[in-house]
Amino acid sequence: MISLPMSRILSIVVTLAMLVAVCAVFLYAPTERQMGDVQRIFYFHVSAALSAATAYFLVFLGSVQYLRTRADRWDRFAKVSAELGIAFSAFVLFSGPLWARPIWGVFWRWEPRLTTMLITFTIYVAYLMVRSYGEPGERTQRFAAVVGIVAFVNVPLVHYSINMWAADQQLHPPKVELDPAMLYTKLICYFTFACLFTLLMRLRLQQERQAARLEALSRRTQQ
Repeated sequence: MISLPMSRILSIVVTLAMLVAVCAVFLYAPTERQMGDVQRIFYFHVSAALSAATAYFLVFLGSVQYLRTRADRWDRFAKVSAELGIAFSAFVLFSGPLWARPIWGVFWRWEPRLTTMLITFTIYVAYLMVRSYGEPGERTQRFAAVVGIVAFVNVPLVHYSINMWAADQQLHPPKVELDPAMLYTKLICYFTFACLFTLLMRLRLQQERQAARLEALSRRTQQ
């Protein structure tokens, strides 16, 4: 019996899930009455936002664990999580204006959720810049871990911003009861993005571990 590596299995699952998700979004889910077909963007938009929030929580977790244990694996875990968080956040910030233009008439407005999401994205870009431009070593890793912990404070703010500011400042659609077909489609997209997130995390961690082994081997050969 042939045993497939986990990454290969995840790749197959992600491919199939993506196909099912696209069919569900464009063929199964009904058209929203007020917004029309442009509302379909939200199935991917919200799924990406949840993936980004998950990634930022993992940065927080990895940073706490690194400060507690000083283990490099937790530092790599936090770094990879930040990379994925930025990637999914970029998708959120790109897909949102695609919806906003036909609905609001403009691509961008400085309303609370958009603004807090952009700030969060910028903070984690700065986090990776700290790691990239700081001197290699434990000092930079400790400083990055502190930034990773403090940065997470802004993540819940993105979620709750829709309830924290006055209603006349909010333009994001409020939560409503969904048609069952819309609900099932949303859950399919959540599952798809969760599988994609898991696959990307696994692949990037493998790359980071291999890079660490090569660096250690290089140091030994130079001694």
